[in-house]
Amino acid sequence: MKILDWYIIKKFLGTFFYSIALLIVIVIVFDVSEKIDAFIKNNAPLHEIIFQYYLNFIPYFINLFIYLFTFISVVFFTSRLAANTEIIAMLSTGISFRRLLYPYMISALFLAVISFFLGNFLIPITNQGMRKFMDKYVDKPPINNKRNVHVQISPNTFVYVESYNPGRSTGYHFSLEKYDGIRLVYKLNSANIQKDTVPNKWTLNDYYGRTISKDGEQHIFSGRKMDTTLAINPRDLYKVRHRYNEMNLFQLNGFIEAEKAKGSLAYRRYEVEKYKRLSSPLAILILTLMGVALSSRKSRGGIGLNLGMGITLAFTYILLMQVSTVFSTQGNLDPSVGAWVPNVIFLLISLYLIKRAPK
Repeated sequence: MKILDWYIIKKFLGTFFYSIALLIVIVIVFDVSEKIDAFIKNNAPLHEIIFQYYLNFIPYFINLFIYLFTFISVVFFTSRLAANTEIIAMLSTGISFRRLLYPYMISALFLAVISFFLGNFLIPITNQGMRKFMDKYVDKPPINNKRNVHVQISPNTFVYVESYNPGRSTGYHFSLEKYDGIRLVYKLNSANIQKDTVPNKWTLNDYYGRTISKDGEQHIFSGRKMDTTLAINPRDLYKVRHRYNEMNLFQLNGFIEAEKAKGSLAYRRYEVEKYKRLSSPLAILILTLMGVALSSRKSRGGIGLNLGMGITLAFTYILLMQVSTVFSTQGNLDPSVGAWVPNVIFLLISLYLIKRAPK
């Protein structure tokens, strides 16, 4: 039985790695054609293009397409086994269909572990290398210069700056508000705010503010310069796109806990990313089950029919994963629910298809 297991594992992984390698070559060719003008214009050295950009580029795209190409690989080679009546020959020897699934699931588990490692530990590192290369030779630093930045620094305290200049470490038109429930109790304004070298220490210039008592009485104060301590980081005052793409799983957890401790809701997008990373490798196992169930029966339509049906279901699965991510990010759907619901739904579909598969 070990010979048969190794036969299926080699077919599975061989088909997968061959197809994903072809895809990566095609993606790189298209990417080079798109960026060649920027490379030439900015005099990007060939060794940096290869080792700092494209070597870091490959893990991201492997992980991006690993789910779909796992499924396509399973359907493709299993359909060929079925077309050549090899599946029938295997089952006719007395091997149960459940036992036949073992080498498939071992291969899928291997790919799921690779996906988990890539998404949670390797890709955050390679994304840093890619970003540095892009900043230097292709695009400007990925800073979103939109104005009017609002930051929550504690459960009842909010900070606002109209704009922030990272080069000068200065924020303009600064405002800080404290609330007791929904009642404003303290407000501080400043023409600009500058970061000191001491952590969390800031200098306010041309400031004025007021405190408001419970009976509505106000105490107004102002001055030219004031040093104060604020639980904010300069990076909180300007937005770096997709910071979570450069965080490993432990850093992501640390950021989420820090934002929750401040009472901020900024952690939500990061929490969505966390649960997405944790749940996505399971999709490889589910798509493998679905692929075997769909392609193990010999069909008059041949491989094309099985592949067409399978890709339709796979794209529906991936689409549902993206829709649930949007609802978790923009709506009220809990991130953990949004990440796992598509897996649960398609796991049930896969088990149903396995039950109806030829035994």
